[in-house]
Amino acid sequence: MFKEEDDFLMISGLQHFAFCQRQWALIHVEQQWQDNVLTTQGQQIHRRVDDDGFDETRGDLRIVRSMPVVSEKLRIRGIADMVEFRRVNEKTDESVELDGREGFWTVVPIEYKRGKPKSDDRDIVQICAQAICLEEMLKVTIHTGIIYYAETRRRERIEFSNELRRRVESLVTSMRHYYSEAITPRAVYNKHCQQCSLFEICQPKLSSVGAKSAADYLKQHIGDDGE
Repeated sequence: MFKEEDDFLMISGLQHFAFCQRQWALIHVEQQWQDNVLTTQGQQIHRRVDDDGFDETRGDLRIVRSMPVVSEKLRIRGIADMVEFRRVNEKTDESVELDGREGFWTVVPIEYKRGKPKSDDRDIVQICAQAICLEEMLKVTIHTGIIYYAETRRRERIEFSNELRRRVESLVTSMRHYYSEAITPRAVYNKHCQQCSLFEICQPKLSSVGAKSAADYLKQHIGDDGE
């Protein structure tokens, strides 16, 4: 569905960026990654639902797992953990026709998370971005999505307000600027830093004095002519 050389940003990175811009840049600009207990647990949760061949219809409910989603407008792409389609009686801006299936269907993206609801919007902007992609792909309006938290074993319903949609667009714009300029934002040390798998790579207490771009680093250590 996607070309390797395209400039689409990853939706999963949106969650990183909303949580910590430096963490996002270390992963998506500098290509650095390191697992810890929390990331391993998160991977285990997703392995239970990741099945790109799963497409099942039970009566008026269709469930698709690991569904690729993309927005040409925002130039973002990713994988929705699960999308639920529910059959309804009439065609509205909230329902869509599906190939090979009778009737009209509403669309609800579902994201699975390891922990519990956050005090910030990092999980919410991620699923909203998925909804924006699905709306563009299917020509449908999606008002709500669901985040399932493994720690609480509860579904949290998320409303996609205009304010939240603008927040997603603003984050994507900032991400694209940092990505195109190869900028790694400065660290802002906080208590959550200790739980980050990139703590040793980031060194937030040392790197919080200023921003550093990957391009500047290469110029400093290699030189403009590559020697």
